[in-house]
Amino acid sequence: MKTRITWKGNVSFLAESGSGHSVLMDGAPEAGGQNAGPRPMEMVLMGLGGCTAFDVILILKKGRHDIRDCVVEIEAERASADPKVFTHIHLHFIVMAKDVSSQHVQRAIDLSAEKYCSASIMLRSTAKITHDFELINVSS
Repeated sequence: MKTRITWKGNVSFLAESGSGHSVLMDGAPEAGGQNAGPRPMEMVLMGLGGCTAFDVILILKKGRHDIRDCVVEIEAERASADPKVFTHIHLHFIVMAKDVSSQHVQRAIDLSAEKYCSASIMLRSTAKITHDFELINVSS
């Protein structure tokens, strides 16, 4: 896996992935940025959310569950001193599905957190990571 980060001036950087995608990252105005893109540490949380949502959906689909939607809302706290690592991360899953039990959703989240989500497994070395979920069962 490769990526390339190019300085675009001030505290703005263009990140280009090996798969051909790009995203502009920028700092906060108080740090010299222009708020033109997410902060690099926000990107870390976005990556975590994408990684775990990917796993949860895949696990539930492999179990032949009728998943309609999955949203992950993340809140995180960082240390006050440099390097200001994440110290606590809470992931709240909102899963919309037809005829899926809470046990199946919990199992998918647990498998992602404990076995499959590399982002979560890396981040738990500095942060306490917690999870909860809402299951919205739809009838059609």
